Amino acid sequence: MSLIRAVLAGVAVLCALPLAPLHAAPEPDAAAAPAPAPARPRIALVLSGGGARGFAHIGVLKVLQELHVPVDMVVGTSMGGVVGGAYAAGASVADLEKMARETNWGRVVADRPPREELAFRRREEDLLLASRIEFGVSRDGISTPPAAASNAALEMALNRLLPAGMRDRPANQLALPFRSVASDLVSGELVELVDTPLFLSMRASLAVPGVFSPVRVNNRLVVDGGLVRNLPVDMARAMGADIVIAVNVGTPLAPEKELGSAIGVAQQMLQILTEQNVQRSLKELGPHDILVAPDLNGVSFLDFTNYARAMRAGEQAAQALAARLAPLALPPEQYAAREQLRLAAPALLDVALPLTRLAVESEGDINPRTLQAQSGLVEGQLVSQAEVQKAAARLYGRGDIARVETAVVDAGEQRTVTINAVEAPWASNRLRVGLELGSDFKDSNTFALKLLHVASNLNSWGGEVRSIAQIGTTRDFGVQFWQPLGAGNPWYIAPTLQYTSSAVDLFDKGRRSARMAYSGHGASLVLGRQFGYWGDLQFGVTRSRVKGSVVIPADPGLPEEHALGTNHFVQFRVDTLDGTGFPTRGVLLDATWMHSRAGDLGDTGLGRSAVTAMKAFGRGNWAGHVYGEWARSQQGEAPLNLGGFLRLSGTEFESVAGRSVALARVVMARRIGSLPATFGGAVRAGFSLEMGGGFDQSERWKTSKFTQAGSAFIAVDTRFGPVYMAAGATKGGDGTLYLFLGPAW
Repeated sequence: MSLIRAVLAGVAVLCALPLAPLHAAPEPDAAAAPAPAPARPRIALVLSGGGARGFAHIGVLKVLQELHVPVDMVVGTSMGGVVGGAYAAGASVADLEKMARETNWGRVVADRPPREELAFRRREEDLLLASRIEFGVSRDGISTPPAAASNAALEMALNRLLPAGMRDRPANQLALPFRSVASDLVSGELVELVDTPLFLSMRASLAVPGVFSPVRVNNRLVVDGGLVRNLPVDMARAMGADIVIAVNVGTPLAPEKELGSAIGVAQQMLQILTEQNVQRSLKELGPHDILVAPDLNGVSFLDFTNYARAMRAGEQAAQALAARLAPLALPPEQYAAREQLRLAAPALLDVALPLTRLAVESEGDINPRTLQAQSGLVEGQLVSQAEVQKAAARLYGRGDIARVETAVVDAGEQRTVTINAVEAPWASNRLRVGLELGSDFKDSNTFALKLLHVASNLNSWGGEVRSIAQIGTTRDFGVQFWQPLGAGNPWYIAPTLQYTSSAVDLFDKGRRSARMAYSGHGASLVLGRQFGYWGDLQFGVTRSRVKGSVVIPADPGLPEEHALGTNHFVQFRVDTLDGTGFPTRGVLLDATWMHSRAGDLGDTGLGRSAVTAMKAFGRGNWAGHVYGEWARSQQGEAPLNLGGFLRLSGTEFESVAGRSVALARVVMARRIGSLPATFGGAVRAGFSLEMGGGFDQSERWKTSKFTQAGSAFIAVDTRFGPVYMAAGATKGGDGTLYLFLGPAW
């Protein structure tokens, strides 16, 4: 380290001197020799933590570049460590601006990987229970995930930010000296990340408690360094800085009116700890040091989408100090020479090379052979660096992986890839809790408390048990054992047991005429095949027994009805939606054909078919979908009913039936706001146009026989699922208000 500093100091002195002439000139008299130029002071850039407010650091760097102010060392905490680490590794200011602009920060601070990257089984859970409130279950009790945000998107964003080849370079071996700070979560001590690989150093410094999970560095569990040193001026002094340019973007303490909740009080406590150590650091600044304090009012700690405003604030704050910064500037040609040495070489073209060896390692109970199959990488095929990162994303999509580390080694025209996947301890035994409500403020009111439990990795082939229980208007319990037919094999079997109990209203020409209570139980066996992460095909048989009776109007003379049936079915499903509440892209398809065996429900077999399809789209602040349903039955009623919000809005809930049923609708909604990322998502205002009806087989389908309906709504995507407040009406019929918590489609 001392040798590197000596070399850099020598380079700095040489850069400060004019270039020697090509031809030697006669030596002047000693009396006429000028005094030696004083050595240029060593300048340290100290960047504080502040979450999304740290984008202001990019604006400050932009002004330093424009003024030709050199930086000899960088020290950063949290977001300051991310920006400073990338800058020290050779990223240009333009690269940093591109990172802020093109990164999907909503995904980075989301509670899991993007839905389109989840395994199909995990997407299926969203349709069963839209809530994202999950816990880990063990013998020690219930535990929460160690972070509110997914680590996957954050780590991939950091990978894209760092110049090629710098990810695993120790922080103390960069051309531009760099340090970052973390906090020991066990002892509370400051951890100076000196020889830590650059990526891990940046990731550890940004492990904001409660947002991103802690990181283990040299057997120490560490989190965001802002808790102990948010503006590490003293570290810059220890590295030999003569002048410190300190950029403070920390969040100020909240006023009393914002402390009315437990969350607000907890956040204030963290801010008090951070602000106290910042004030101590500010007292360490000398008269020659420069403090840059951008005006970041309106930019909160997690307001990552407001990056442009934060960068502009940093730029304006630095420009206001141009008079103090100008004396530190170098001549343009000398500054350009220094920048040329600092900047990383342009990234080479990502060329696909033959994969000669693939090594997959697993820390946990997951079979490495399963991970290798799910990665999609195959030895002997051409593989690019981007495809290796996509393989890591696919493994994250399992939902039970905490970290995926990839290493690519090229030898000539051959490539070796090593993948190390670390299992998330809490995720192999998960409990999801959800609440669903529905009301038309008239006679239709439903509620459900749901529990979804998944126990995974039960054997070397990846078997899992999924149980779902529901109490409320409908009582339901089901348990399924899902077993792949080999490690990573797309074929599987899934035996299931199911019990349900509820009541259903009967309608005569759109008017409620009776209510029937029923209960039933059954078992099914499925042979299925998954197609990547986007869909599956199932062949199955079910055996069920149902009993029911009319309870309104009460008639003791009516006997209880019983039915015993065996059904064979084929089901094809596709799910590529990016969300279940307000999808903006992707498709959903469910096509089912079912046949009841002759003799169970009559003298002849009974066939039923149903198709549900949706195409989502989005542009700018607008999102929407086109949706359709069709169902038919050879006897009795089709297995789909219409009525209720977005299913002929304004019509009585499930009041439209027939041997054939069809529905089509278009929904459009505009984003008008958002909740904090840790609590939910977008707030939208929108409308729907709907058309559908129920028909007898003998009737001809005519447009005039379809009911037309529509609705207007305000919708909020929460962690419990989407919440709708809506008004719906049917053409020529009644209108009604709706309140929904949970999926409405």
